[in-house]
Amino acid sequence: MSSFESTVPGGLGEPAVRAVEVPEPGAVTIVVPTFNESANIRRLLRQITESVPARLPCEVVFVDDSTDDTPEVITEAARDCPFPVSVLHREVPEGGLGGAVVEGLKAASSQWIVVMDGDCQHPPSLVPELIASGERTHAGLVVASRYIKGGSRQGLAGGYRIAVSRGATWLTKALFPRRLRGISDPMSGFFAIRRSAVTAEVLRPLGYKILLELAVRSRPRRVTEVPFVFQDRFAGESKSSAAEGLRFLRHLVGLRTASPVARMTAFGLIGATGFVPNLLGLYALTAAGLHYVPAEVLANQLGVAWNFLLIEHLLFRERRRHRKGWDRAGRFALLANADLVLRIPLIALFVRHLGMGALSATALALVTTFVLRFAGTEALVYLPRRGSGSRTARRTT
Repeated sequence: MSSFESTVPGGLGEPAVRAVEVPEPGAVTIVVPTFNESANIRRLLRQITESVPARLPCEVVFVDDSTDDTPEVITEAARDCPFPVSVLHREVPEGGLGGAVVEGLKAASSQWIVVMDGDCQHPPSLVPELIASGERTHAGLVVASRYIKGGSRQGLAGGYRIAVSRGATWLTKALFPRRLRGISDPMSGFFAIRRSAVTAEVLRPLGYKILLELAVRSRPRRVTEVPFVFQDRFAGESKSSAAEGLRFLRHLVGLRTASPVARMTAFGLIGATGFVPNLLGLYALTAAGLHYVPAEVLANQLGVAWNFLLIEHLLFRERRRHRKGWDRAGRFALLANADLVLRIPLIALFVRHLGMGALSATALALVTTFVLRFAGTEALVYLPRRGSGSRTARRTT
């Protein structure tokens, strides 16, 4: 997957291109995801050189999704570094910044891995303290927090970004109170994790909040925090945007619905919202003079389409790759319409053979067909086909 890769050994002053993907082992691997950060690279590597090697041997792995000359700038700047520097350039930035971090975790060769941004807002001088704190407390995850005593978010520009950051922190902690216990800053992009405490293959990042992904899916048993002051960006522009905000919300929904019970609940809530386009369509079609029976059939397709879009993007995002889009849409529509066909015979069965009233029989039929439709959607539309996981793993490797 990497089309550009270079490794620069320390102390020799000249770069050497190597055939292996993983640099020589060090005490800590610093993983830096980058996207068009060429103006920050030299300053960042100089800060790491001044702060880290005197106390802690290290290697630096850049995972780059840039469309500019950032990989070439890294190679040039790395000539003056007294530690190994590697670049893994991804032609397809799958998973965004979080996906880049996962690639860095896979490439890391050290016991400790520190993840930090490439815009110089995370101070490299804190890297030794992150590792030392983890060793002292026997923690598997050490979070650099802006929200404990001694920390500050001063580098966040403007009240809007501060409000968004605070709101996102509150929302995530409200949704995952147990998983995020002891983490005051789940939105932090600056942390250290033991290599043995994380299995990269279980991570399914979407966007840039990789710490949240780690904490929820594979949180180490012991977590500690150290304070840090969020610095001003040295050069370039923030990658935060409305699109990233939407990706973050989709990520939250995906994490929150990881369990079958949570998925079924979300499936039901999405299905309930489908009544809105259904009723609007029915009203428009009957107002145009169409008989109510074909109007109901056509209006139901609007609800089916609405539900499919929400389920695709919110509930089963991680499983979409297992089938073609047209295949998923056709199977989902077939199941949704079969629900209508099955419901009427079920109501008749409950009334005639079980002696139930029409209202209770209808309610029971709705519950029965809902459970069957959820199970059918998981099994027939989004269930991974045999062998799909291994093909993905080979592509990643």
